[in-house]
Amino acid sequence: MKLNDRGLLIVISGPSGVGKGTVRKALFDMPKHNLTYSVSMTTRGIRQGEENGKDYYFVSKEEFEKRISEGKFLEYAEFVGNYYGTPLDKVNEQLDSGKEVVLEIEVEGALQVKKKVPDCVMIFLVPPSKDDLYKRLRSRGTESEEIIEKRVEKANREFKKAKYYDYIVVNDDVFNAADRILAIIRAEHARTKRSIHKYYELIGEDIEE
Repeated sequence: MKLNDRGLLIVISGPSGVGKGTVRKALFDMPKHNLTYSVSMTTRGIRQGEENGKDYYFVSKEEFEKRISEGKFLEYAEFVGNYYGTPLDKVNEQLDSGKEVVLEIEVEGALQVKKKVPDCVMIFLVPPSKDDLYKRLRSRGTESEEIIEKRVEKANREFKKAKYYDYIVVNDDVFNAADRILAIIRAEHARTKRSIHKYYELIGEDIEE
């Protein structure tokens, strides 16, 4: 039994190339959860193996900027000429239905979300070492050396943002990292600040100051 009916907003973030997508997929493959993935919108080209509406909503730059002007994003950011953002209406619909909504987003966007939704659960995913991250970025084989260098520079700036997060999870093993995140989500539901009102309602008592 949950003591809070509204779902949690879970933000999985971290340096570029840390494996956010891989860990998120492993998390959703785990049994007995009520997670739903908030699909982001982007103006970048679709990569081999990706599906529109599943991995991202792929739109034109003009369409994205129109949505920005209409205030339709929970967060958005621009990197190497492309926009990335989280559609606000879909997130609220899922939270109101009691689902745990997982955002897998860049650091800049995550910090925007924290300002708008202070009670979101912020999880910073990190590699075992910086060298490990640099190897991952270069092993993708989908980007030019110039873009890789920009991602390395960006990652070095992002490492310093960990202090703004609630939890730090090391991605030393994909399934271990996913298991740690699921444990965090379950623990967050039991936190007093999230459940105290429903608890007092359950036992028929008024909250004492």
